[in-house]
Amino acid sequence: MSDVRHVLVLPDRDAAEEVAEALGERFAVSEEPQLVRDALAGEDDAEDAQWLVVLRDEAGRLDPGELDEFVGAWDGWREEP
Repeated sequence: MSDVRHVLVLPDRDAAEEVAEALGERFAVSEEPQLVRDALAGEDDAEDAQWLVVLRDEAGRLDPGELDEFVGAWDGWREEP
């Protein structure tokens, strides 16, 4: 097994929470994704924070292209490793 992770970048917390919930429905992920606040360099204001949804994919079964398309519905993107 590998330690593959997908990092989805979202513009705000609400979008990140919606994506984390919808991942289970769309992709049948068994492990709950991790939400992480990613403040932009030098910014303390929560308005300037992006939110990350970190999803483990040890089996490598999730298609990166499908994840890109999926997260795009929330104005987000999948970060390339």
